[in-house]
Amino acid sequence: MNTNFTDPKNNTLLENQQVYRRLEINYTRNKKQDHTQLLDAAAAAFRYEDCRDEYWNPEEFSLFYGTPLWEQASVSQRVILNQLYWVAYYSQIISAEIATILFNQTSAAGLYALEDFRLVCDMLDLESAQERAHINAFKTVSNQVEAALFGKRIFSYPMRGPFAETMIFADTNALKAWWKKLQLRAFGMLSSDNAFLACQYFTVRGLRTLNGKLVQHKLSNYYQHHADKENAPIPAKISYYHFMDESFHFNSSTIVGHDVVKCLNPPTDFEKFAANLGLKGCQKDHYNFSVAINGIFWYDPALYPAIYQVLRSPVFGMDDGEAKQMMRLCFTEESDGLHRSYQTHREAVASYQAYLEKVDYAWQVNKEMSLMAANSIPKYLATQKRALAKF
Repeated sequence: MNTNFTDPKNNTLLENQQVYRRLEINYTRNKKQDHTQLLDAAAAAFRYEDCRDEYWNPEEFSLFYGTPLWEQASVSQRVILNQLYWVAYYSQIISAEIATILFNQTSAAGLYALEDFRLVCDMLDLESAQERAHINAFKTVSNQVEAALFGKRIFSYPMRGPFAETMIFADTNALKAWWKKLQLRAFGMLSSDNAFLACQYFTVRGLRTLNGKLVQHKLSNYYQHHADKENAPIPAKISYYHFMDESFHFNSSTIVGHDVVKCLNPPTDFEKFAANLGLKGCQKDHYNFSVAINGIFWYDPALYPAIYQVLRSPVFGMDDGEAKQMMRLCFTEESDGLHRSYQTHREAVASYQAYLEKVDYAWQVNKEMSLMAANSIPKYLATQKRALAKF
């Protein structure tokens, strides 16, 4: 039957078989190697008491590694700092993945009305289902750990909506949070009816996932190189399963953000403007680096209350003066831990710059990552000294 219509020319993906094939391979392999069942089984089997006496990450991925707190910690306290890094790190990932689930769907809506784009949408449906499994696994572990150690939440939080501040310890206030929520809602509406902005979301998602890859590859290595994989701690297994899924997610972000977008009509001035605001927002989100947790770009003054609670808890048993003195040593003085965190931040800047080389609509301030790159150790220390004096 003849189905050749004389419609006006539409954007079509099948006209670019190379891009279509790359999407197809990535989607097929992700389905074949989907780790959802393994993650669900690991979460169901997790009991903190079974692995509370061992590391879950490489040693350098411990809370406050390379700082005075780490140097003075006992063997058992170092184990807990290693585990708390896991809890803190994946609490941040939960926040990011909640937002990802929403914007996967709004972006799919923006693409679904176009010819031949079902493959992209099916791929995003799979990824959203995987994100839900990730969130469940991370929350299961984090809830048990914090309940056992503190009897309350420190780094974790009840489930939240997708418009909350993505950085859970951010340089923000009520007005900034309201404005951020408004921006996210506006982008969700725009991207659900605009193919270019739908694709551009994956450029931002690619940057954020690229940041994760810098750390998560190293976290996954702990399980990959474990001498007894079958009896390795379950959180280490979860780190590995998550990284394997996210590798495919990064591939899909790159293909959509770099290649699928070129199958569309050239962006309008407004579309370029909105896209660059999103990239600039990512720079602002990732401007900070944290001495407490290498690889997550938290604003440390927002973290002070949580760290104070950890130091005053039975884990460390410090009194008020001891806790504040330790915070002063860790946050306001140079240390190996601070330099490690700054180095990760610099690596992220370089990676983002390389990632945006192919994005021809990006403003120079975004291509150079000049806002994010402007931070430094002297600026960090000056900020901490001012903020800690008020704390």
